[in-house]
Amino acid sequence: MRFLILMLSLLAACFPAFAGPPEVENEQIVRDFLAAFNEHNSAAMAELVTADVQWLSIDGEALLVEAKGKAALVESMDSYFSSCASCRSRITELTVLKDRISAVEVASWQSREGLQQQRALCVYEFSGGLIRRVYYFPDE
Repeated sequence: MRFLILMLSLLAACFPAFAGPPEVENEQIVRDFLAAFNEHNSAAMAELVTADVQWLSIDGEALLVEAKGKAALVESMDSYFSSCASCRSRITELTVLKDRISAVEVASWQSREGLQQQRALCVYEFSGGLIRRVYYFPDE
């Protein structure tokens, strides 16, 4: 019996636990990141990104580094949330390509004129199971 237990233990050690394909895990991370955004929880967002995360906005020929590093992302998101308490976002389309996910997101917020919406294309780049870079292309 001991021999059987030893053999099963050795066999189990040879095969890592199945964690699912990275594409599935990455998609869930994007969904969790957006859920944290909608809760205005920058700390939860920070748990899903690398220490050297970059948030890049691309508008025409302009490339703007919105945040570089986890602390800068938290500071930027906290500032954004305090200026827009009603801001929310949802995914309408999603394409998964191993270490990159593109998402069409619809942001919404309340203004004096009522509910406003804007579409954007976001590309999430992954490294080590965390978001490494976000490329944000606002609606033209």
